[in-house]
Amino acid sequence: MNKIVLGFLVLVGSAVAVELGKTPSSIVLDGDNGGRTDGTAWNSKMLKGKVHILFYVDPDERKLNEPLIQALKKRHFDRKKYASVAMINLAATWLPNVVLESKLEAKQKEFPDTIYVKDKKKVLVNKWNLADDNSDILVFDKSGKLVYKKFGKLSAKEISFVLELIEKNL
Repeated sequence: MNKIVLGFLVLVGSAVAVELGKTPSSIVLDGDNGGRTDGTAWNSKMLKGKVHILFYVDPDERKLNEPLIQALKKRHFDRKKYASVAMINLAATWLPNVVLESKLEAKQKEFPDTIYVKDKKKVLVNKWNLADDNSDILVFDKSGKLVYKKFGKLSAKEISFVLELIEKNL
Protein backbone atom coordinates (compact mmCIF):
# COMPACT_ATOMS: atom_id res chain seq x y z
CA MET A 1 0.00 0.00 0.00
CA ASN A 2 2.84 2.41 0.84
CA LYS A 3 4.36 1.87 -2.60
CA ILE A 4 1.05 2.70 -4.26
CA VAL A 5 0.69 5.93 -2.28
CA LEU A 6 4.31 6.89 -2.99
CA GLY A 7 3.84 6.17 -6.69
CA PHE A 8 0.70 8.28 -6.79
CA LEU A 9 2.48 11.18 -5.07
CA VAL A 10 5.34 11.00 -7.58
CA LEU A 11 2.86 11.07 -10.47
CA VAL A 12 0.94 14.00 -8.99
CA GLY A 13 4.19 15.86 -8.27
CA SER A 14 5.50 15.37 -11.79
CA ALA A 15 2.15 16.34 -13.29
CA VAL A 16 2.41 19.83 -11.80
CA ALA A 17 6.16 20.27 -12.13
CA VAL A 18 7.33 22.86 -14.61
CA GLU A 19 8.53 20.89 -17.66
CA LEU A 20 10.69 21.86 -20.60
CA GLY A 21 8.67 22.58 -23.74
CA LYS A 22 5.46 23.18 -21.78
CA THR A 23 3.65 26.18 -20.38
CA PRO A 24 3.54 25.80 -16.61
CA SER A 25 0.32 25.80 -14.63
CA SER A 26 -1.01 29.26 -13.88
CA ILE A 27 0.01 30.76 -10.55
CA VAL A 28 -1.04 34.02 -8.94
CA LEU A 29 0.94 35.54 -6.08
CA ASP A 30 -0.93 38.16 -4.08
CA GLY A 31 -1.89 39.03 -0.55
CA ASP A 32 -0.57 36.57 2.03
CA ASN A 33 1.23 34.58 -0.68
CA GLY A 34 3.27 37.55 -1.95
CA GLY A 35 3.09 39.59 -5.12
CA ARG A 36 4.92 42.47 -6.77
CA THR A 37 6.78 45.10 -4.77
CA ASP A 38 4.08 47.68 -5.56
CA GLY A 39 1.45 45.50 -3.84
CA THR A 40 -0.19 44.25 -7.03
CA ALA A 41 -0.62 40.60 -7.91
CA TRP A 42 1.85 38.69 -10.06
CA ASN A 43 0.42 36.14 -12.47
CA SER A 44 2.52 33.56 -14.33
CA LYS A 45 0.40 34.29 -17.41
CA MET A 46 2.51 37.46 -17.62
CA LEU A 47 5.36 35.28 -18.89
CA LYS A 48 4.12 35.66 -22.48
CA GLY A 49 4.74 38.08 -25.33
CA LYS A 50 8.47 38.38 -24.65
CA VAL A 51 11.32 36.05 -23.82
CA HIS A 52 11.42 35.96 -20.01
CA ILE A 53 14.13 34.89 -17.63
CA LEU A 54 12.90 34.18 -14.12
CA PHE A 55 15.30 34.04 -11.21
CA TYR A 56 13.72 32.22 -8.26
CA VAL A 57 16.08 32.87 -5.39
CA ASP A 58 16.56 32.11 -1.72
CA PRO A 59 17.92 35.42 -0.35
CA ASP A 60 20.79 33.51 1.25
CA GLU A 61 21.82 32.33 -2.26
CA ARG A 62 21.38 35.66 -4.06
CA LYS A 63 25.03 35.85 -5.22
CA LEU A 64 25.15 32.29 -6.58
CA ASN A 65 24.32 33.26 -10.17
CA GLU A 66 25.77 36.78 -10.17
CA PRO A 67 27.96 35.95 -13.22
CA LEU A 68 24.77 35.30 -15.23
CA ILE A 69 23.26 38.59 -14.07
CA GLN A 70 26.39 40.48 -15.12
CA ALA A 71 26.47 38.70 -18.49
CA LEU A 72 22.82 39.62 -19.10
CA LYS A 73 23.53 43.28 -18.27
CA LYS A 74 26.37 43.35 -20.82
CA ARG A 75 24.13 41.98 -23.59
CA HIS A 76 21.59 44.83 -23.39
CA PHE A 77 18.76 42.72 -24.83
CA ASP A 78 15.91 44.72 -26.37
CA ARG A 79 13.42 45.26 -23.55
CA LYS A 80 10.57 45.24 -26.07
CA LYS A 81 11.36 41.56 -26.69
CA TYR A 82 12.98 40.48 -23.42
CA ALA A 83 11.99 40.73 -19.74
CA SER A 84 13.43 39.62 -16.44
CA VAL A 85 11.68 38.59 -13.24
CA ALA A 86 13.44 38.32 -9.90
CA MET A 87 11.29 36.30 -7.52
CA ILE A 88 12.44 36.03 -3.95
CA ASN A 89 11.58 32.97 -1.87
CA LEU A 90 10.98 34.80 1.42
CA ALA A 91 10.11 31.60 3.28
CA ALA A 92 13.57 30.16 2.58
CA THR A 93 15.51 32.42 4.92
CA TRP A 94 15.72 33.48 8.53
CA LEU A 95 15.99 37.14 7.47
CA PRO A 96 12.89 39.16 8.43
CA ASN A 97 10.44 39.83 5.59
CA VAL A 98 10.28 43.53 6.50
CA VAL A 99 14.01 43.91 5.80
CA LEU A 100 13.87 41.90 2.57
CA GLU A 101 10.79 43.70 1.28
CA SER A 102 12.48 47.05 1.87
CA LYS A 103 15.53 45.88 -0.09
CA LEU A 104 13.31 44.61 -2.92
CA GLU A 105 11.52 47.95 -3.16
CA ALA A 106 14.91 49.69 -3.43
CA LYS A 107 16.02 47.20 -6.11
CA GLN A 108 12.79 47.79 -8.05
CA LYS A 109 13.55 51.52 -8.12
CA GLU A 110 17.18 50.93 -9.11
CA PHE A 111 16.30 48.40 -11.85
CA PRO A 112 12.82 49.37 -13.12
CA ASP A 113 13.06 47.02 -16.13
CA THR A 114 13.13 43.96 -13.88
CA ILE A 115 9.93 42.82 -12.18
CA TYR A 116 10.57 42.03 -8.51
CA VAL A 117 8.18 39.54 -6.91
CA LYS A 118 7.82 38.12 -3.40
CA ASP A 119 6.88 34.49 -2.80
CA LYS A 120 6.06 34.42 0.92
CA LYS A 121 4.90 30.80 1.16
CA LYS A 122 7.04 28.83 -1.31
CA VAL A 123 4.17 28.72 -3.79
CA LEU A 124 6.43 28.09 -6.80
CA VAL A 125 8.46 25.50 -4.88
CA ASN A 126 5.24 23.59 -4.21
CA LYS A 127 3.27 24.22 -7.43
CA TRP A 128 6.08 24.08 -10.00
CA ASN A 129 8.36 21.76 -8.03
CA LEU A 130 11.25 24.25 -8.00
CA ALA A 131 14.31 23.73 -5.86
CA ASP A 132 14.00 25.25 -2.40
CA ASP A 133 16.86 27.11 -0.68
CA ASN A 134 18.62 27.65 -4.01
CA SER A 135 18.99 29.88 -7.03
CA ASP A 136 16.74 28.61 -9.83
CA ILE A 137 16.92 29.93 -13.40
CA LEU A 138 13.96 29.52 -15.77
CA VAL A 139 13.80 30.83 -19.35
CA PHE A 140 10.46 31.08 -21.18
CA ASP A 141 9.92 31.72 -24.88
CA LYS A 142 7.43 34.31 -26.20
CA SER A 143 4.55 31.85 -25.98
CA GLY A 144 5.23 31.17 -22.29
CA LYS A 145 6.76 27.72 -22.76
CA LEU A 146 9.71 26.77 -20.60
CA VAL A 147 12.83 26.42 -22.76
CA TYR A 148 15.48 26.16 -20.02
CA LYS A 149 15.71 25.42 -16.31
CA LYS A 150 18.59 25.00 -13.92
CA PHE A 151 18.57 24.71 -10.16
CA GLY A 152 21.85 25.93 -8.67
CA LYS A 153 24.96 27.65 -9.95
CA LEU A 154 25.44 27.92 -13.70
CA SER A 155 28.84 27.17 -15.19
CA ALA A 156 30.45 29.54 -17.72
CA LYS A 157 29.34 27.17 -20.48
CA GLU A 158 25.75 27.18 -19.20
CA ILE A 159 25.77 30.98 -19.01
CA SER A 160 26.83 31.14 -22.68
CA PHE A 161 24.09 28.67 -23.56
CA VAL A 162 21.43 30.76 -21.75
CA LEU A 163 22.55 33.93 -23.55
CA GLU A 164 22.43 32.14 -26.93
CA LEU A 165 19.02 30.66 -26.10
CA ILE A 166 17.61 34.06 -25.25
CA GLU A 167 19.05 35.57 -28.44
CA LYS A 168 17.63 32.73 -30.53
CA ASN A 169 14.13 33.15 -29.04
CA LEU A 170 13.90 36.95 -29.29
